[in-house]
Amino acid sequence: MRAETEFKSKISNNIVDSIGQTPLVNIQKLYPQSRVNIYAKLESSNPAGSLKDRTSAFILKKALETGLVKEGDIIVESSSGNMALGLAQACIHYNLKLIVVVDPKINLHTEKLLRAYGATVDLVRKPLPNGGFLAARLQRVQELLRQHPNSFWTDQYGNINNPLAHQQTIVEIMDSLNYKVDYLFVATSTCGTLMGYADFITENNLKTKLVAVDAKGSVLFGGKSKKRLIPGHGAGVNSQFLDIAKIWDHVEVSDTDCIEGCWSLLKSEGILCGGSTGGVVTAIKDYIKHLEPSASCVFLLSDRGDRYLDTIYNLDWIKKEFPEYQFSEKSIIGW
Repeated sequence: MRAETEFKSKISNNIVDSIGQTPLVNIQKLYPQSRVNIYAKLESSNPAGSLKDRTSAFILKKALETGLVKEGDIIVESSSGNMALGLAQACIHYNLKLIVVVDPKINLHTEKLLRAYGATVDLVRKPLPNGGFLAARLQRVQELLRQHPNSFWTDQYGNINNPLAHQQTIVEIMDSLNYKVDYLFVATSTCGTLMGYADFITENNLKTKLVAVDAKGSVLFGGKSKKRLIPGHGAGVNSQFLDIAKIWDHVEVSDTDCIEGCWSLLKSEGILCGGSTGGVVTAIKDYIKHLEPSASCVFLLSDRGDRYLDTIYNLDWIKKEFPEYQFSEKSIIGW
């Protein structure tokens, strides 16, 4: 009878209820020369495949609770992939329609998934001179809101419920490691995840050092906007959430750093992850020499790698997009 009761307690009421409480994985082979303790939060195990499941469901739930949204309304969002997929899943549960504004960097697999969920995909083809594709997508969002009176913008770039959604994630991390986390590495984009963690660390007076991993060509930490091919990492416009004073340090990684990190994680640990996670993997590789051997470090496995089989995990694509970059599967083994 006890076993039956325990089993029933793990049953979620619906797909949205199954979001969160993701595993923490001990990473043992990725950095063989280091004695630092590395753990990865498996956010790719969320039902739609990424940490943005938390963001999308939390924002929609709060909007419904406060009357900003009602059943049958149209949700509009700009997304390079993961937020869109999280919303597409949650919109089905909450009986909402979804229009996702994307740009040409969206991968084909993600687009197919969005259409399977029933989302309307609205493609922006040209970047704006100031702000690039992200600015163009945000401009298109405003046009769609004017066209559809019964529409609501979830606004992952400015909705305070974005960072609030991720305070639960850091609670899960801290509980798993008895609050003994020395360094927490987080990829940037909207900076909602990053600042959710930063606010929690500050409010609870924790000693955890937060390291932001940004993309080269991102403007978030004062850089100049440049062409980037890895979606969902960095930004072409400033974040509405970012408070640099709450960040211990930040590092920048290139597109090829992201590729190398993805492949090294796959070949060493058997984990197929997305591009931003690959960037964090490489950032830790370069950062780890500055850490004390007993340090405890955590990073996020932000999304599933199967969405990048035609790009990051495709050697022909790599050779085409980065012709001067010498890369092979063998080159990252034992890095």
